[in-house]
Amino acid sequence: MQPAPDATVFIVDDDESVREALAWLLRTRQLPSERFATAEEFEGMLARGYLPTEPCCLLLDVRMPGMSGLALFDRIAERGLVDLMPVIFLTGHADVPTAVDMVKRGAFDFCEKPFSDNALVDRVEQALQRSAQVLAQRRERSRLTARLAELTERERDVMHLVARGLPNKLIADQLAISVRTVEVHRSRVFDKMEVKSAVELANLLRDRE
Repeated sequence: MQPAPDATVFIVDDDESVREALAWLLRTRQLPSERFATAEEFEGMLARGYLPTEPCCLLLDVRMPGMSGLALFDRIAERGLVDLMPVIFLTGHADVPTAVDMVKRGAFDFCEKPFSDNALVDRVEQALQRSAQVLAQRRERSRLTARLAELTERERDVMHLVARGLPNKLIADQLAISVRTVEVHRSRVFDKMEVKSAVELANLLRDRE
């Protein structure tokens, strides 16, 4: 599976030659990038409210003047963006234990310098796929939330009982309404939730949990 054509790889490294080399490497796989010379510059973008809406990942140097890559990772984690924006640390040998610890805390991976070009870009593509999957899941949850918001209180009551597998007669008895009324509400629930069966409805609600 190839990353989306509108995916972006962010590069944060204080060494201009490294930034240029990484950008060139990514272009060989048709991957656009945005470069930042300092962690502060990238953090400023986050502080202005940047929220990924397309697949992205971050190539992040561990050691930089001023704010370190580790400190920037903490800021990203605090904003809940680690899944949306997978982080791949670029590390020297001495930083490997620290990078391993960052992976345990949610970073996507680390690549030790000097790294294999192909191996690095392969991991970048995998990180972008992860980002795309998380974005798709969030969008689906948002659509589901919007559909649920369209239900009336009674339709919600019927929906939960239908999802539990109860037949219309038992639902009618539990809610003290007629079977015909249950049938009407059931039909409206299926229409609004865009499902065709009680099993599909149950699976949809379970996925939301």
